[in-house]
Amino acid sequence: MLLQPLWTFLVGHSSLLHSPFFPVLFSLSVYLSFCLPFLLLDLLSSRWALVCRYKLQPQSSVSWASVRSCLALTLYNHMVFIFPLTVMHWYLRPVHLPEEAPALPWLLAQVLVCLLLFDFQSFVWHLLHHRVPWLYRNFHKLHHSYTSTSALTAEYSGAWETLSLGFFAAANPILLGCHPLTELAFFMVNIWLSVEDHCGYDLPWATHRLVPLGLYGGARHHDLHHLKSKCNYAPYFTHWDRLAGTLCTED
Repeated sequence: MLLQPLWTFLVGHSSLLHSPFFPVLFSLSVYLSFCLPFLLLDLLSSRWALVCRYKLQPQSSVSWASVRSCLALTLYNHMVFIFPLTVMHWYLRPVHLPEEAPALPWLLAQVLVCLLLFDFQSFVWHLLHHRVPWLYRNFHKLHHSYTSTSALTAEYSGAWETLSLGFFAAANPILLGCHPLTELAFFMVNIWLSVEDHCGYDLPWATHRLVPLGLYGGARHHDLHHLKSKCNYAPYFTHWDRLAGTLCTED
């Protein structure tokens, strides 16, 4: 089993995995680690034309004030809202660590299903919060403070948005009965795709360039949503927007 050595190593640190602090530490560390390369690109883009050519909105720039604001809100949401809920979840549903790792094909299949479920849930949630003025004004408008996306804007959201989308992400692996390693893999992939969506760059190795037939939207897809606000509601894939007539592929 290809994943067994990795899982054996993780189980060897079971005290950390069982800790109520682990979900918050994992989420924050993975998120900030994924944001860091794009923050470096933001620093280079004003000095290096090669980097600037890949910016989706070349006229925009990321200020230190916006970086501080995004970081402060992310830390606030994690400490004040997410951490108490993870402690409650830890108490009500103790972590079970099986001895065997999942088979790699099964892990990959379940991660894909979790992503597809999350994409559908987020599409419906997102569409409602744009079509119902009260929901947009009170809950989603904050996330649209930035019409030009950057990596740290991925989690620039109020408590309701953070918790409701976090609930979808956490519930799907449970509903599918996923192995803990599959859960961790899904969370990492989901965080990466969310950060990439908001990174503000259309890089040659971006995910949407690796998925054929325009099935995956990626950073350009989501940047158009922040720019125009009335299109591209699905976070990752394009099929729901195509079916709903809300897909936009050009500026």
